[in-house]
Amino acid sequence: MIKDVTDLEVYRLSLELLDPLYKLATLLPPDHRRLKYQMTEAGEKIPPIIAEWFGKKRSPREFCRFLSMALGSSDEVITHIREVKIVARRYARIKEEQCDKLIGGYKILSKKLNKLLSSWQRYN
Repeated sequence: MIKDVTDLEVYRLSLELLDPLYKLATLLPPDHRRLKYQMTEAGEKIPPIIAEWFGKKRSPREFCRFLSMALGSSDEVITHIREVKIVARRYARIKEEQCDKLIGGYKILSKKLNKLLSSWQRYN
């Protein structure tokens, strides 16, 4: 039973991924500040989206809507990190392996969100 939003693995994982996302963002050169902003903004949206549903807890259908938004943001982060990998080819301080590891983390999050979404959609 879910008593607190922190009981949701997807919520905890989305918070854990923020620190490495911020670390990667700080490595971006100043001329890529828009990419830095978009990437961190997408990552920062995920935990509050999940928490907002938890605070309302109105219906399975509404939870699916919030999970879909969180999944979209997670996939958006993956795309932005792929953009960072392109930038990394020009800047030695950004390692592609660091990007790949973070992409892997967000792929896991997306899969878990998708699985949770699929299981809740059965209740609609």
